[in-house]
Amino acid sequence: MSARGLLARYALALSLGISLALPAGLVHAHKPSDSYLTLTPHESRVDVRWDVALRDLDNELGLDADDDGALTWGEVRSRHRDIEAFLLPQLHVSAGQVRCELGGNAPGSGVTHRLDNHSDGTYAVLAFSLDCMTPPRAIEVEYRLFATTDPTHRGILHIDTAGMAAVADGNGANLTAVLGPDQPIRKFELRRPAWSATLAEFVTEGIWHILLGFDHILFLLALLLTSVLVRAEARPGPAWQGVPRLRPALLDVLKIVTAFTIAHSITLTLAVLDVLTLPSRLVESAIALTVVLAGINNLTPVLRERRWVAAFGFGLIHGFGFAGVLKDLGLPPDALAVSLFGFNLGVEIGQLGIVALFFPSAYKLRFTAFYRRGILGLGSFAIIAVATIWLLERALDLKLFGAW
Repeated sequence: MSARGLLARYALALSLGISLALPAGLVHAHKPSDSYLTLTPHESRVDVRWDVALRDLDNELGLDADDDGALTWGEVRSRHRDIEAFLLPQLHVSAGQVRCELGGNAPGSGVTHRLDNHSDGTYAVLAFSLDCMTPPRAIEVEYRLFATTDPTHRGILHIDTAGMAAVADGNGANLTAVLGPDQPIRKFELRRPAWSATLAEFVTEGIWHILLGFDHILFLLALLLTSVLVRAEARPGPAWQGVPRLRPALLDVLKIVTAFTIAHSITLTLAVLDVLTLPSRLVESAIALTVVLAGINNLTPVLRERRWVAAFGFGLIHGFGFAGVLKDLGLPPDALAVSLFGFNLGVEIGQLGIVALFFPSAYKLRFTAFYRRGILGLGSFAIIAVATIWLLERALDLKLFGAW
């Protein structure tokens, strides 16, 4: 196909795909909402550091006074009291049966503010101390931030008990947990958790990330769309035809999923161990580009029988994206191997769940024009369109369709 013909097809993909994708709300260019909560217990108090994304606070409080799409330090600073009044009632910490209270028991008493950068943008950081009546041998955390407005929001909790060894029978350690609307109240004993508890926590987080990681899902689906088809070179007849037997389709899926898994596991491990790191914007932009290229390959195949090669090569890039999320979670240094393995296992479980939902229906419909033209054709158009929007937003730091 000529360059002009390819450009025309790409333009058609954009226009048609955008019209298909936008009503479904799929143009979400960033990871789901998170906040990062660090608790450091002492003899009679708990020090708190709370990082909340500025974009989330802006959505709730309208921090962008001049509505120019760019928050300044002055705009944030002028709303410090409003931020405190909004956030502080959403968090309660208790030592045993006694609630720990902010000094002075009022917003603004002993709360300091600053900004910090995370992998997905700028965060407001609140630091304060909570006074407890007794030495905290166990901590209960009640967390309800965005519980009524964003059911996907999570609070990534770290409890640094290193200084509590004497209080916690010499078994102090770092604890990590995920808080959310489904379980707003959690209780933690200030002692080293069992390795099985750490494993379960990070397996859950891995599953959660892949299921809400729309870019990873679209990339995987783009590669799987043609797993039940074979390219027919002879004419007349459709360019894609259904595979005659189940075995070759399953083998193709196995190659793709295995190649993607091995590749992202390699770079995930290297990045988490700080052996090899890349800038976050470059990684996120490159991930969006891999989705675009996978969709285009469905319409104008370059890799036909060896799509597992693309899954492996592009999977290396996706691994850096997984690593960014895992680093933000804060890996416990005394359980690094367990948490890394658990997160990766969770990602694989999530991937297999997606494949299990997609493949049986795709195989059943493989001979129909609905699948070839509707699912493969229009689906690839939509994938290309959405991923192109992601690419532009991430590479150029734009908001093409508002706050998502």
